[in-house]
Amino acid sequence: MAQNQEYSLFEDVCSFVDDAAQHMELHPGLLEQIKQCNSIYKFHFPVRMDDGSYQVVKGYRVQHSHHKLPVKGGIRFSEMVNEQEVMGLASLMTFKCAMVNIPFGGAKGGVNIDPLAYNTRQLEKITRRYTSELIKKKFIGPAIDVPAPDYGTGAREMAWIVDTYEAFNPEAINAKACVTGKPLSQHGIEGRTEATGMGVYIGIREAVSVKEDMESLGLTTGLQDKKIIIQGLGNVGFYSAKYLSEAGAKIIGVAEWNGGIWDENGIDIEALKEYQIENKGFEGYQKGEFVKESISLLEKECDILVPAALENQITSENAGKIKAKIIGEAANGPITKEAEKILLEKDVFVIPDMYLNAGGVTVSYFEWLKNLSRVSFGKLEKRYDMEKYKFLLDSIENATGDAFKQEQRDAIVKGASERDLVISGLEETMVTAYHDLNEMRKNKKIKSLRTAAFILAIERIAISYTDMGIFP
Repeated sequence: MAQNQEYSLFEDVCSFVDDAAQHMELHPGLLEQIKQCNSIYKFHFPVRMDDGSYQVVKGYRVQHSHHKLPVKGGIRFSEMVNEQEVMGLASLMTFKCAMVNIPFGGAKGGVNIDPLAYNTRQLEKITRRYTSELIKKKFIGPAIDVPAPDYGTGAREMAWIVDTYEAFNPEAINAKACVTGKPLSQHGIEGRTEATGMGVYIGIREAVSVKEDMESLGLTTGLQDKKIIIQGLGNVGFYSAKYLSEAGAKIIGVAEWNGGIWDENGIDIEALKEYQIENKGFEGYQKGEFVKESISLLEKECDILVPAALENQITSENAGKIKAKIIGEAANGPITKEAEKILLEKDVFVIPDMYLNAGGVTVSYFEWLKNLSRVSFGKLEKRYDMEKYKFLLDSIENATGDAFKQEQRDAIVKGASERDLVISGLEETMVTAYHDLNEMRKNKKIKSLRTAAFILAIERIAISYTDMGIFP
């Protein structure tokens, strides 16, 4: 715990901004505004426990940048939550949104508890009280600040948040848009569950598609037969691994907090996930070797390493032992700044978190838009498109005298579902953003994709601040 207090994610992010600024011409005052957190709300509230006792809980909500509104960022429930961590995560959200051109400022929230130490009823009390504190200070709202799930929270907590917000704001027609990552029953969106993991897959797929970059690493293009190690088999890690393996990659290692699995022949991710759910871990899994000290798996030889757990996992202590040629940061801040310097000197290609895990906020943006419009994507045009394509096929058949096979008709005469449109929008966002940042890296003649991503994000934020001016 002492180490966590010494380390400041926020200071790390600020130093990355300073590195990027060296390649830019920015007014020092504007740079300082871009770095600082605009609003920090730290508060305490009591919770009555089942035995009649009271606990005082510490909560945070940090709005890093108001260059775009609303601000956006998750809420995490963890004993590791502290002000510096929330500030750092909020600032990362600002640059992440700007990097992928999503019109939000960055924010983050946290409650300093161990969610596993509370039952469902107690967690609901804590979540609702936390929400009411945000409402009192106007730190939540569709046009102000839109939270989402993060470590230790999920769709269930988001449903409690939106219900609490609606209770305080019964006249607000757009109230559902006060939070994203909601269950479908509460106007969530199809595709949100797998969004971050799918974004990780798309980002890595795009990175390995660039021939020049892969040749410099001694790799072939494409994902086929690439050996991959994943750290963390939660939501993000699981879907990242699932889509990467479906694309032809071989998952040879999976690390979790209570042990890992190593199998050079390849791991069946869906089977491993089922076993993990049933047995609360990997110990006893029949295929592959169980590794008790799972952090050691990060140092095994592989083509691509995907840390998808918590921040601060690759440090100056273990960076020199990393043998992966590519690291895809699926988690927030898994590589410290000192570690990244070591990795870049070793010519390891790091795909930064602020780009790679932006799939979640991208689809959250789509959910927010859906809630504001109050109609699900595809509902208005799906049947119209189906009839149009049917008419087109019938016309072709009549003109040629040939008939399409039934599977061809089924594939073509298909209106896009909400999930189809969401995945299409996610892919467009991730593909465009990757090639934008890689082009920036090459134009600036720098090694670091992270520095390139910060340059791109800072440019967009600076333009926004400059154009809006200063009030009064």
